[in-house]
Amino acid sequence: MAETGRRRMWPWILGAVLLAWVAMGTWQRMKPLPEGLGRAGPERPAAEVRFLADRTWYDAAGRRHQQQWIFDEVLALIGQARRLVVVDMFLFNAFAGNADGEDFRPLSRELSEALIAARRRHPGLRAVVITDPLNTLYGGLELEHLERLREAGVRVVETDLTRLRASNPLWSGAWHLGPRWFDNSAGAGWLPNALGPGRVTLRSYLTLLNFNANHRKTLVVDRGDDWAGLVTSANPHDASSRHGNVALVFQGPAALDLLDSERPVAAWSGVTLPGPSAPAAAGDLAGPRVQLLTEGAIRDALLAAIAASRPGDRLDLAVFYLAHRGVIEALKAARARGAEVRALLDPNRDAFGLEKGGIPNRPVARELAAAGIEVRWCATRGEQCHSKLLLRRPADGGEAELILGSANFTRRNLDDLNLETSVRLAGPTDMPALIDAAAFFEERWVDTPSRHTSEPFAAHDDATAWQSWRYRLMEATGLSTF
Repeated sequence: MAETGRRRMWPWILGAVLLAWVAMGTWQRMKPLPEGLGRAGPERPAAEVRFLADRTWYDAAGRRHQQQWIFDEVLALIGQARRLVVVDMFLFNAFAGNADGEDFRPLSRELSEALIAARRRHPGLRAVVITDPLNTLYGGLELEHLERLREAGVRVVETDLTRLRASNPLWSGAWHLGPRWFDNSAGAGWLPNALGPGRVTLRSYLTLLNFNANHRKTLVVDRGDDWAGLVTSANPHDASSRHGNVALVFQGPAALDLLDSERPVAAWSGVTLPGPSAPAAAGDLAGPRVQLLTEGAIRDALLAAIAASRPGDRLDLAVFYLAHRGVIEALKAARARGAEVRALLDPNRDAFGLEKGGIPNRPVARELAAAGIEVRWCATRGEQCHSKLLLRRPADGGEAELILGSANFTRRNLDDLNLETSVRLAGPTDMPALIDAAAFFEERWVDTPSRHTSEPFAAHDDATAWQSWRYRLMEATGLSTF
């Protein structure tokens, strides 16, 4: 009788476990955002705004050429700081996966040395590095450059990702009920590290399956009596040093908006960022303007910019991942209204020496092309077309707008799941930063024998119906890395 009773209990036990799993997954997906996330800052007068880009192309003999400006600017800004440096960077390591790293630029070392040197020159300087715990495989590794930063007095913050909503609720429901509560250890690894050297624990991979991230790439420093900010798509990650990327540098109150946006993320780990808060008054908005955007506010700004396009307007986007259904439908609607839309996409072929399957960009590109949108592919040979950029230029010569930053155009990046930072610049089309952004796009779009930068849509028009359905399922459920 006792055995019969136990058999009858098992369905109830399994049902209770399943209910708890579903309830926890639902809560983690729908829970309120922490205070300070998903914000659009006020429009600020654009001061000292510059567009920067890292470019990679190939000559007629197939030789790779590179021009890199973004981290040169990052290092210069850190070098002149006297009071405060706040860095928030997603990938900050030397991992290369299976990629050939002979000519990688040692960005992680350069950034670390710049911060350490700044602290030595100015002992009173406060330096804070905020980064994603993926760099240490969620506590499964110790990284030498992060330890050196701590020894030099730099505060290193590994973001508490449990504050974020679940990107992959099918797994996160179970993870929050069990594995989350077990500590990780940097000395107990027994599984190979898929990202680089060393061994990690099973818990590292169980955490990885949540697919949450602090994906921001920002810098704030004092600059004389003023403040400077930089928002970019680039990471201080050695194996990413060949990638094409973009950035915007600016001064004034918008830089303090950027600093304010980092305060809640640092506070999750008990770190209070010094420095003034941004003024409430927006200032004179008669001229060019800069606006800081985080998380879902980036999506709203993108959709508003696309919706503002009229017949004859030019919409150009250069993006690593394009998957967000709202953005895709908005682009198709803009083309139907008569806007000239061009999409420059990464072929999603390579990821640090591993071959990818072309998802999501190849099935999305076919959908865009069918709607009359011009599509070209970045010419890549191991590196990535890593930009996240939208540029709208009106046909009547009125005000243009540029949106760029860390956020890919995907559900995970735009729907309040990752931490993301982008920036919007609005002003006349003859503004130098907007001219430079347009020139960057044209240089990458127009392919010549001596400067091979892009390929026609037909070069990678190989998406299958299965890929289209697979991409949509992955985008809708969060069971993906994009």
